[in-house]
Amino acid sequence: MTSFGDRLLGLMLFVLAVSYGWVAQQWPPPFGGHEAVGPDTLPTILAVVLGLSSCYLMVKPDPDEHWPKGRTALELVIAVTILVLYALLLEPLGFIPATTLAVCTLCWRMGARWKGALMVGLVSAVVVFFLFNNLLELSLPAGLLAFE
Repeated sequence: MTSFGDRLLGLMLFVLAVSYGWVAQQWPPPFGGHEAVGPDTLPTILAVVLGLSSCYLMVKPDPDEHWPKGRTALELVIAVTILVLYALLLEPLGFIPATTLAVCTLCWRMGARWKGALMVGLVSAVVVFFLFNNLLELSLPAGLLAFE
């Protein structure tokens, strides 16, 4: 029964990858016709990478898998909870505040001081927002920062 956990995780990740890729393909093309890079490009690339990685995990699982216990398991649960909350708060708060909070909290959980974690969260949120919104022309939710 060795490596059953890795194979099960690989199967679940494969189902997630196929679902994620299928949903990405259902998005309507941008106004004005189909472009080479559109809103479905990044999710499709992520779905392919996740699908290939999960297949590798199912075919060649780790022979000496050890699931984390104690404090490490708790930190993983906290990190996943933060990421789920991030996904839920992204639309109402907006990209910059939600990303700042998520990155700041994750940095703090990894041992950074609050001030440094806050600076990393804010700078990374603003830089990624600028890259996606202005350079790639893929709009991100403005949320609380929307000017109407």
